[in-house]
Amino acid sequence: MTLSRRFTVAPMLDWTDKHCRFFHRQLTRHALLYTEMVTTGAVIHGDRSRLLGFSPEEQPVAIQLGGAEPKDLAEAARIAEGFGYVEVNLNVGCPSDRVQNGRFGACLMREPQLVGDCVAAMKAAVGLPVTVKCRIGVDEQDPEQALDALAEAAVAAGVDALIVHARKAWLEGLSPRQNRDVPPLDYERVYRLKRARPTLDIILNGGIATLEEARAHLDHVDGVMLGRAAYQEPWRLLAVDPELFGEPAPVAGMAEAVERMIPYCRRHLDIGGRLSAVTRHMVGAFHAVPGARRFRRLLAEGATRPGADVEVIQAALAEVRGGQGDIAA
Repeated sequence: MTLSRRFTVAPMLDWTDKHCRFFHRQLTRHALLYTEMVTTGAVIHGDRSRLLGFSPEEQPVAIQLGGAEPKDLAEAARIAEGFGYVEVNLNVGCPSDRVQNGRFGACLMREPQLVGDCVAAMKAAVGLPVTVKCRIGVDEQDPEQALDALAEAAVAAGVDALIVHARKAWLEGLSPRQNRDVPPLDYERVYRLKRARPTLDIILNGGIATLEEARAHLDHVDGVMLGRAAYQEPWRLLAVDPELFGEPAPVAGMAEAVERMIPYCRRHLDIGGRLSAVTRHMVGAFHAVPGARRFRRLLAEGATRPGADVEVIQAALAEVRGGQGDIAA
């Protein structure tokens, strides 16, 4: 499998689970998809099948690990490799209280040498690419110095790519939600890093809302990563393969993509799953299409009812049937 990071969907806690990734894969064959962040402790000691299992149809899928102990990260990477992931990514950007208490995530921006040690340990443990997702700095750090130091340590350890969220993270004074929007974006800082390290694969993340914006960034970096825009407006993903990879989308439109999810939902229900666990990722499927609002309401309300089955999806789809151009932009 050829691994491309030209377009990726960000790892997002509580969002990019296996159901979300299966849905996104109906929309693009080429995007690299990421798991939610999984801590090393959960991987090593938890229910691995539940935490790490995924359908081969989701590939290519990368796993994001949270941790700061090189030995544990190496062990977790080995386990992930056994599950078939195509890349291991180290979280050096999450600002939540949970990661601060565990001294990982964005806290690691202050310890570039430890990041290097973590990357080196994982590189020694697995044959997979090892990447790092970071910020441009935290709190009062100077982004010029902080990002260069992080990149230098990671490159020295053999990192395969750096994914940079082009904002600082403020560990004091801002909530994780505020950290996604309040610190100003500095795309030029990431561009400068690419110019300084032309052989390092650099992917830009943060505030990218459209494929038009993504294409503009690709003039300066090797890849782009969409987060909330890809999740909340999944219809945008239908244009990824045609516009960024020169190949047709896997489906003719969103209606076909949603239809393809029905057999998947049946399998999920057959093993005792809840319909809403899958359909919550599909609520934003349609945009600017007659019946889109009714589709969202039927899916959001109907799928949570006791005993809800795929008839909910079929009824919601009926609201947008006959709407023209359901690959709305």
